[in-house]
Amino acid sequence: MQLRYNFRVYPTPAQQDSLARAFGCARVVFNDGLRLRQQAREAGEKYVSDGELSRRLITEARAMPERAWLAEVSSVVLQQALADLNTAYRNFFASLSGKRKGCKAAPPRFRSRKDNRQAIRFTKNARFKVLDNGCLRLPKVGDLEVRWSRTLPSEPSSVTIIRDAAGRYFASFVVTTRTDETLPPIASEVGIDLGLTHFAVMSDGTKIAAPKFLRRATRKLKRLQQDLSRKAKGSNNRKKAVVRVARAHARVADTRRDWQHKLSTTLIRDNQAVYVEDLCVTGLGRTKLAKSVHDAGWASFTGMLEYKAARYGRTFARADRFFPSTRMCSDCARINDKMALDVRAWDCPCGSHHDRDVNAARNIRAAGRADLNDRGAQVRPGLVPAPRREGVTRRELVPSGV
Repeated sequence: MQLRYNFRVYPTPAQQDSLARAFGCARVVFNDGLRLRQQAREAGEKYVSDGELSRRLITEARAMPERAWLAEVSSVVLQQALADLNTAYRNFFASLSGKRKGCKAAPPRFRSRKDNRQAIRFTKNARFKVLDNGCLRLPKVGDLEVRWSRTLPSEPSSVTIIRDAAGRYFASFVVTTRTDETLPPIASEVGIDLGLTHFAVMSDGTKIAAPKFLRRATRKLKRLQQDLSRKAKGSNNRKKAVVRVARAHARVADTRRDWQHKLSTTLIRDNQAVYVEDLCVTGLGRTKLAKSVHDAGWASFTGMLEYKAARYGRTFARADRFFPSTRMCSDCARINDKMALDVRAWDCPCGSHHDRDVNAARNIRAAGRADLNDRGAQVRPGLVPAPRREGVTRRELVPSGV
């Protein structure tokens, strides 16, 4: 399977200028391609093909005086910008026809130089190279210093250079992992009930407290936001304040991601099968608990469990979101009436006393052991996730949820 390995890079001031030039050229080519296709549609002309876009916006444009500066960057960067545009259009058309599952994809939109995140991609034909001294050599950029935290399992097929809102630079390598990484089988299985009071409650009764990284950083973020609001728009001090706010948010996100990686790795290593509930995070994000829901990061955590299970030969499944895991007795399978959120423990007429979250985790584990069990729980089989792409496809806002 393909995975991404991200590493921090430290370009020199001259290399930062070269990367900024590459970011701008890729953005211009992307916008030119989008504008050309929109104009063709408005004029009633046929859809402009991918090859036609490449010929007109790269090959011919670099020979024109007004676009001669496109030759200052690698042509692969420009080709990949058009590839992102084509991917965005394909996702949009597939969403319209119903072939693409999930949220509806909106048509691609123009990229802005004011976007907080900028990225360019180099593929193998760009002939990027990881040198023996640990530097990353990029065409027309130079040798970038990379902070290696681990070794790459195989030769990368592409590398994406990313500049985030905090002004940090990252190199994201796409590599193919080995097939001999399967962990030795073990007998234990676990069902996980995700929540806000406790981040995760296991079917064996283990409870993991919610770290609440965003809540703990609220005071500092509030002070930085107030400091930002006092700066004059367009001033250099305001730009510096924006970066300080972005760095504070990046620190929260990095801490949460590191904690989730450690927890998900432990769960996959210690259990042969992991079952979770398919939560509608998008819908919960529109409630009064939205801040706590986004702070928990359930979607990213379950995504880590899914791809790590596929990588190490474990079983992963999601119980249907409408499965009454909380109201069902894990001993007699009786479904009781709805309970308020403040009811943390309840008694079943069969005589069993249940902790609300532990009982739900046990039911999720029972539901995950079969595709369709006799209690009506629908289980979605685990899938190997596709690698993340950089195509600019936007989601439409639908008030009814996903």
